[in-house]
Amino acid sequence: MTKKEIEDLMSFFDEKKSLNKLKIKDKDFEIEIKKYGADSENAPQVPVMAAPQPVPSVNVVVNDKPTSKASMDTIDSPMVGTFYKAPSPGANPFVSVGQVVHKGETVGIIEAMKIMNEIEAEFDCRIKKALVEDGQPVEYAMALFEVEKL
Repeated sequence: MTKKEIEDLMSFFDEKKSLNKLKIKDKDFEIEIKKYGADSENAPQVPVMAAPQPVPSVNVVVNDKPTSKASMDTIDSPMVGTFYKAPSPGANPFVSVGQVVHKGETVGIIEAMKIMNEIEAEFDCRIKKALVEDGQPVEYAMALFEVEKL
């Protein structure tokens, strides 16, 4: 994320009175923002007659390390849910490491709200590494497989 995107996100978060906590995770980048309002039970307790205290500075560290997209292509989760590598327990997985997958072929299933959603490859590729385990909860845009585009 760029500094501008973080600033926009903080402004948006400040405008939403009903939000008290926001956490975003994308590959190596993670940011968590917490807001304490007058009615928040987690608000830091400040004595009424407290003497003025220096305000500590806050540093935001952003990992802007550029990743080589050519060496780190992935098939990502299009939704939040539970990932399954096979159509049923005990069945062979849809894909395995080293397998060539063509655009439109099923690579796994994500169960969301009791609905099984087939996840398809968006391009021709070779599976280099499975990044999630069978039955593992996944987030939106979380990498499921590391692949090599063909």
